[in-house]
Amino acid sequence: MARKFQTPIIIVNFKTYSEATGQRAVALARKAEKVTNEEGVSIGVAPQFADITTVAKAVDISVFAQHIDPIAPGSYTGHVLAESVKEAGAIGTLINHSERQLKLSDVNEVIRMTRKNGLLSVVCANNPVISAAVATLKPDIIAIEPPELIGTGIPVSKAKPEVVTGTIRLVREVNPKVTILCGAGISSGEDVAAALKLGTKGVLVASGIVKAKDQYSILREFAEATKP
Repeated sequence: MARKFQTPIIIVNFKTYSEATGQRAVALARKAEKVTNEEGVSIGVAPQFADITTVAKAVDISVFAQHIDPIAPGSYTGHVLAESVKEAGAIGTLINHSERQLKLSDVNEVIRMTRKNGLLSVVCANNPVISAAVATLKPDIIAIEPPELIGTGIPVSKAKPEVVTGTIRLVREVNPKVTILCGAGISSGEDVAAALKLGTKGVLVASGIVKAKDQYSILREFAEATKP
């Protein structure tokens, strides 16, 4: 049973890293759960599809899918169904990550499907204008992630703070309720604190935690950085 979504939140995207595949996905999710309990900070995880059920059964934190397709149940071999990730134990899904981009019309359809199935929508966007366009579709969360900074260790909150502040300003003009996260290059507690200071409500992170030598320690560092 997943915890209720709350902010600030840290969402860890496992991608297809070997360090977060199979039993290692469960191990990392358990570290995230341990830090959640110790620090009282909301941490969610987005494992690979094959690992969602195992992870969701192993921990009491929010589990997200990495993607779903804009399809209804039917003859769509090799696609990912909203209903299936929900039944597997996910409470929401990433949408339109730079490594799995969709047309805006498909983003709209996926958001509609998440709403229909009681799933949280976390839409990734690569600049303020796209973020504002996505905000009109009324997702639950928008994660701003300039693709050129993903995996570089250079956080958008430092390299391009104007992207974050510009996104918040434009998004709030069309949707004052959506939660805004910061992604791309987040690799330290200092980056997390900087993202929150700019006005976001958390971070979307991948390699900064998944590929860390001590995943537990960096999770703690991130969690502590969300506190005033």
